[in-house]
Amino acid sequence: MSKYPNESQCVTLLDRAGCTKRVIVHCCTVKAVAVAVAERTDADMELVIAGALLHDIGRSRDHTIMHANAGADMAERLGLPKELVNIIRKHIGAGVDAIDAREMGLPDRDYIPRTIEERIVAHADNMVSDNKVVPHTHSVEKLRMKGSDRGAARITALHHELSKICGMDLDYLASSLGDAPALAGLCASLARE
Repeated sequence: MSKYPNESQCVTLLDRAGCTKRVIVHCCTVKAVAVAVAERTDADMELVIAGALLHDIGRSRDHTIMHANAGADMAERLGLPKELVNIIRKHIGAGVDAIDAREMGLPDRDYIPRTIEERIVAHADNMVSDNKVVPHTHSVEKLRMKGSDRGAARITALHHELSKICGMDLDYLASSLGDAPALAGLCASLARE
């Protein structure tokens, strides 16, 4: 038995937490991208899947940058493993450094994704807009428009790092996975509801 919740259990956790169908489908899309990346690495696939599916559980409580902390706190209360809690807390952008955390009013914590699983989920989220897979430059430009050049640079650096590990430019996933990869498997039933 895995120490991480499986796909069905994750979707149930999102639903019970009060996440909207739109958030759940977004999480399923992030999972599809994360799996495509993780398959090319030595990452723990079960952890990547659970992390990708649960990364936005905090959106049931908050739709600001604080959703990552809210979700991590929820995951801790649910008794989920620390490495899964860390993915949820650190998935914002390509991580948030101490300077940005202070400026955003985030609690004083480490928000930089360090493990391969944390980095994969954070970057998969950067490559999903709502339920569409997009090139990483989509998130980079959004941050630049908000004046967050350091955050945009972190996304670009993470993209290059993971692309090198995978032996391919991960922006290719925007075309190879298609418009709505979440519509396969368990998430397909959600989209039809």
